[in-house]
Amino acid sequence: MRLRHIEVFQAIVQSGSISGAARLLNVSQPNVSRVLNHAEQQLGFALFERRAQGMVVTAEGRRLLPEVDELYQRLQVISQLTDQLRRGEGQTVRLGAAHAFGQMVLAPALVAYRQQASSVNVELVTEHFSALCHSLLNDELDFALAFGQQVHADLLAEPLFQSSMVAVLPLNSPQSGAVTLEWLCQNNLLMMQQQDPLGRVLHRALRDKALQPAVSLSIKTYSVIADMTLAGGGVGIVDLFTACRYVGQLKILPIAQPLPFEVMLISRRDRPQSQSTLQLKQVIRQKLWDIARQCETLFLTPAV
Repeated sequence: MRLRHIEVFQAIVQSGSISGAARLLNVSQPNVSRVLNHAEQQLGFALFERRAQGMVVTAEGRRLLPEVDELYQRLQVISQLTDQLRRGEGQTVRLGAAHAFGQMVLAPALVAYRQQASSVNVELVTEHFSALCHSLLNDELDFALAFGQQVHADLLAEPLFQSSMVAVLPLNSPQSGAVTLEWLCQNNLLMMQQQDPLGRVLHRALRDKALQPAVSLSIKTYSVIADMTLAGGGVGIVDLFTACRYVGQLKILPIAQPLPFEVMLISRRDRPQSQSTLQLKQVIRQKLWDIARQCETLFLTPAV
């Protein structure tokens, strides 16, 4: 018997008639009759006797009933489970991100996602790039939001957009307009570490100009660079999202020589992602684009 045969058989048993089965299955009576006739032809025996008072299960049909009932219940469980999966109930999405994205991007993105999928659990960790990649390869994360650089062959990087880094200065600094790398180096530029994704771009630009900052302090976390600038420890270069957190506390200016960076979503190549994961990725993608464009308008658009 095929599943459709079993479904019609069960519906007729429940309702006692062809018309009742059609109503239960939300199909036409001829459709139910056609499926029943096909089932009986394939089986080689009748499942029902057609009587004036309705459809009566034959002896052969009664032998089938316990097995059919058990299978039907399993089908109901499968149907309920697919509904739950469609709604994301009981699912957990494991998300990683570079520290710079935690507050400015992921906080509002997760609030928006909870409004769309309140039954999905989300686990969030913020880490440096190498730790995120390690967690992805160990199947401890579903995907990660990070600044662009080369990834392991088993990982897939989806580019989102490119922009440029900005300079952060004390709020009372007299500087206005774009600042040069030369000026930043002469005013205690707090350096990103060379192995950092954005640090590589900065160090390459400094080497090309044969520049060396006056201080030797190297920092890996962009918010720490901003905090040290706020404390009077020098000037810094950070990404747009970190800069946005310090609006009103620091002076944020474009850099005369563009220092481009890329943002990407990283996941494993061999792991198809759940509907809940894909939905969260889309929410993050949209929120990141919205915030990035607002930041670019604030910091990178020339004053008129």
